[in-house]
Amino acid sequence: MTEFNNVKVNKEANIYFDGKVISRTITFADASIKTLGVMLPGEYEFNTEKKELMEIYTGELAVHINDDGAWEKIEGGMSFSLPAKSKFNIKIYKITNYCCSYFE
Repeated sequence: MTEFNNVKVNKEANIYFDGKVISRTITFADASIKTLGVMLPGEYEFNTEKKELMEIYTGELAVHINDDGAWEKIEGGMSFSLPAKSKFNIKIYKITNYCCSYFE
Protein backbone atom coordinates (compact mmCIF):
# COMPACT_ATOMS: atom_id res chain seq x y z
CA MET A 1 0.00 0.00 0.00
CA THR A 2 1.47 3.33 -1.03
CA GLU A 3 -1.07 5.65 0.60
CA PHE A 4 -3.51 5.92 3.48
CA ASN A 5 -7.02 7.32 2.98
CA ASN A 6 -9.46 8.97 5.40
CA VAL A 7 -6.95 9.64 8.18
CA LYS A 8 -6.08 12.48 10.53
CA VAL A 9 -2.48 13.70 10.47
CA ASN A 10 -0.90 15.66 13.32
CA LYS A 11 0.60 18.87 11.95
CA GLU A 12 3.38 18.90 14.54
CA ALA A 13 6.21 16.49 13.78
CA ASN A 14 7.82 14.13 16.28
CA ILE A 15 11.48 15.20 16.19
CA TYR A 16 14.26 13.11 17.74
CA PHE A 17 18.05 13.23 17.83
CA ASP A 18 18.42 16.86 16.71
CA GLY A 19 16.17 16.30 13.69
CA LYS A 20 17.88 13.15 12.43
CA VAL A 21 14.69 11.12 13.03
CA ILE A 22 11.37 12.79 12.19
CA SER A 23 7.89 11.30 12.01
CA ARG A 24 4.24 12.33 11.83
CA THR A 25 1.42 10.63 13.73
CA ILE A 26 -1.54 9.38 11.71
CA THR A 27 -4.85 8.36 13.31
CA PHE A 28 -7.27 6.07 11.46
CA ALA A 29 -11.08 5.92 11.69
CA ASP A 30 -10.82 2.90 14.02
CA ALA A 31 -8.57 4.97 16.36
CA SER A 32 -5.46 2.95 15.47
CA ILE A 33 -2.25 4.95 15.20
CA LYS A 34 0.77 4.78 12.93
CA THR A 35 3.75 7.02 12.47
CA LEU A 36 5.38 7.76 9.12
CA GLY A 37 8.92 8.95 9.26
CA VAL A 38 12.42 9.36 7.93
CA MET A 39 15.68 8.44 9.67
CA LEU A 40 19.02 9.89 8.57
CA PRO A 41 22.25 7.88 8.83
CA GLY A 42 23.41 7.45 12.43
CA GLU A 43 22.96 5.28 15.53
CA TYR A 44 19.90 5.65 17.76
CA GLU A 45 18.31 4.01 20.80
CA PHE A 46 14.54 3.88 21.36
CA ASN A 47 12.17 2.43 23.96
CA THR A 48 8.72 1.04 23.21
CA GLU A 49 5.57 1.29 25.27
CA LYS A 50 3.34 -0.83 23.01
CA LYS A 51 4.11 -3.66 20.64
CA GLU A 52 5.30 -2.19 17.32
CA LEU A 53 5.72 -3.24 13.72
CA MET A 54 8.32 -1.27 11.74
CA GLU A 55 7.85 -1.46 7.98
CA ILE A 56 10.83 -0.19 6.03
CA TYR A 57 9.94 1.29 2.64
CA THR A 58 13.37 2.47 1.54
CA GLY A 59 16.80 2.49 3.11
CA GLU A 60 19.25 0.19 4.82
CA LEU A 61 19.73 -0.38 8.54
CA ALA A 62 20.55 -2.86 11.29
CA VAL A 63 18.48 -3.39 14.44
CA HIS A 64 19.37 -4.88 17.81
CA ILE A 65 16.49 -5.60 20.23
CA ASN A 66 16.79 -5.77 24.05
CA ASP A 67 20.53 -6.48 24.05
CA ASP A 68 19.67 -10.04 22.92
CA GLY A 69 21.15 -11.74 19.90
CA ALA A 70 22.94 -10.23 16.96
CA TRP A 71 22.29 -7.20 14.82
CA GLU A 72 19.75 -7.94 12.09
CA LYS A 73 20.19 -6.29 8.69
CA ILE A 74 17.00 -4.74 7.28
CA GLU A 75 16.46 -3.18 3.85
CA GLY A 76 13.60 -1.50 2.00
CA GLY A 77 10.66 -3.87 1.61
CA MET A 78 11.35 -5.64 4.93
CA SER A 79 9.85 -5.23 8.41
CA PHE A 80 10.55 -6.18 12.01
CA SER A 81 8.51 -6.46 15.21
CA LEU A 82 9.29 -5.00 18.61
CA PRO A 83 7.83 -6.22 21.89
CA ALA A 84 6.08 -3.85 24.28
CA LYS A 85 8.22 -2.27 27.01
CA SER A 86 11.45 -3.00 25.17
CA LYS A 87 14.58 -1.18 24.07
CA PHE A 88 16.10 -1.32 20.63
CA ASN A 89 19.18 0.10 18.98
CA ILE A 90 19.22 0.96 15.33
CA LYS A 91 22.04 1.83 12.92
CA ILE A 92 20.87 3.67 9.82
CA TYR A 93 23.23 3.22 6.87
CA LYS A 94 21.12 4.88 4.14
CA ILE A 95 18.27 7.39 4.52
CA THR A 96 15.29 5.30 5.61
CA ASN A 97 11.55 5.83 5.10
CA TYR A 98 9.41 3.85 7.52
CA CYS A 99 5.93 3.28 8.91
CA CYS A 100 5.49 2.18 12.51
CA SER A 101 2.23 0.53 13.64
CA TYR A 102 1.31 0.27 17.33
CA PHE A 103 -0.64 -2.56 18.99
CA GLU A 104 -2.16 -3.13 22.46
